[in-house]
Amino acid sequence: MLDFEHLKDAAQLSPLTLAYIGDAVYELYVRRKLLQKSQKVHSMHQLAIKRVNNMTQASLLLRVMPQLTEQEAVIAKRGRNAKGAYVPKNADVVTYRKATGLEALVGYLYLQGDEKRLNWLLDQIDLVIEETTNHENHQF
Repeated sequence: MLDFEHLKDAAQLSPLTLAYIGDAVYELYVRRKLLQKSQKVHSMHQLAIKRVNNMTQASLLLRVMPQLTEQEAVIAKRGRNAKGAYVPKNADVVTYRKATGLEALVGYLYLQGDEKRLNWLLDQIDLVIEETTNHENHQF
């Protein structure tokens, strides 16, 4: 996605740092995907809000956890258990922390330069979104 010198061991970074980067990577990924669906900024923004929010991200993490490698699961759990000073007022702490776990995992895979595994994770997320969309008959 964006070329840079990858870190040898991104796992050494704090989970909140990984989540900080992961949030940006995930947001950019979602926005790029939405360009394929619409050219109207307002429509893309509304769809992005449904994909990039703590409740959606928390449920996505729960769905992919069983398929993660041992190291990925450790990173996701570190992100989930990290205690940041800020929790948005529209989120409960447990949900927000699970979302942080997903973001930490995305950030870790991105910073490690594990493009194959990052693409797998993003594909899994897309599958979950599609299943949810088909099941609930609304668009994510």
